[in-house]
Amino acid sequence: MQLCDVFLRLGQDGFGQLVRSVSIGKLKTFQLYEGFKASAHLTKLNTETLRKSAPRFWTRLEQREEEFAKDLGQVILVSHIDMIVSVLDFLCIPHEAGFFNKNVDARPYLTEGWQDRVYEKFRGVYPEPLVLFYINHLDWELSGATEPYVPAAAKGGPGN
Repeated sequence: MQLCDVFLRLGQDGFGQLVRSVSIGKLKTFQLYEGFKASAHLTKLNTETLRKSAPRFWTRLEQREEEFAKDLGQVILVSHIDMIVSVLDFLCIPHEAGFFNKNVDARPYLTEGWQDRVYEKFRGVYPEPLVLFYINHLDWELSGATEPYVPAAAKGGPGN
């Protein structure tokens, strides 16, 4: 699975919600502002240009621009570091303010059914596309998942 797959699985509406939720202030705090502006092919980066660029970003994801997907994923995640901290705490994964220590292997903390537990716990707290994106990003980053996670309810229930 690639990050492009994760974004595309959310659909254009879910993707648009993620793009609209990017925090320009957090991009500057985490020193991602200039790098993402270049990666996104934008001369100006603000909430309006992000919103207007969402259709172009979607096309780039459809064209399988994985490096862009990684950059965009990082921008979305740092914009929601509070959610990341909450999810990692919930999973009891050691971290430093939402970031993994380079010496920590977090895979053992992803026990059977962790995606469903995280989805059920956080889908009412944070926007569903954001929760699904982070579950899939974590799965991609740590487990090398081959398919994006889809909640059981969206699959038609257990056994489907």
